[in-house]
Amino acid sequence: MDISYTRLLLGYLLLLIPVYYLQYYKTGLVKDTLLAAVRMSIQLFLIGIYLEFLFKLNNPWVNMLWVIVMILTAGYTVVKRSKQRIGLLWMPVSVAILISVVICAGFFLGIVLNLPSAFEARYFIPICGMVLGNILNTNVISLNTFYSGIERERTLYLFSLANGAHPAEAQRYFMREALIKSLNPAIATMAVMGLISLPGIMTGQILGGSSPSVAIKYQIMIMIVIFSSSLISVLVTLWLSTKRAFDKFGIPLK
Repeated sequence: MDISYTRLLLGYLLLLIPVYYLQYYKTGLVKDTLLAAVRMSIQLFLIGIYLEFLFKLNNPWVNMLWVIVMILTAGYTVVKRSKQRIGLLWMPVSVAILISVVICAGFFLGIVLNLPSAFEARYFIPICGMVLGNILNTNVISLNTFYSGIERERTLYLFSLANGAHPAEAQRYFMREALIKSLNPAIATMAVMGLISLPGIMTGQILGGSSPSVAIKYQIMIMIVIFSSSLISVLVTLWLSTKRAFDKFGIPLK
């Protein structure tokens, strides 16, 4: 069932509820909320038009180029939202995201689905997009937790280094905290999936006409891919970022 543009505009009326209460409590978020909704709508309509073109073209090189643009944008967004230095960490974070996408999305598309071409547009781009969306959130949390933890416990961290600890040893506690905080939401989501929530891809497939059994198998694999890629990206992001953000003695760069 398609949604007419008239009914879509009707759906925007739901935003009046959050806008009213955000204004009532003087949160200062009304303008940001409205701008975010407008940006989301414009971006999704434009990307919908572009994806129609990509799906018809179905050129592996164009598909790969588009995913690389998505990865670079995700890397930039992660560093910016985690309030770290763009010039210092953009490329390490982007490389980490690329590695996790290649390993996990490549495994799913090339081995599990066993597609004739893993770069077929209607599979390759949506799967990579879903993976990137989840990687973005976990990486923001992990970078925030790791670097704010070191800044907060700077004296203890430097004390460990002064007493002969290798930088990797001194950073291990902060790495552990970053992993716990960034991956806990994903673990909680997996634990209740199907009981409390019906996820987007499964619901979308069912609404699109797929049988529930087929949709469930896709959803299981998507969740495994998302969780594995999130873990890999967090580990590689933190490891690569420490190579740029610390000197050879493990001292944070100013």
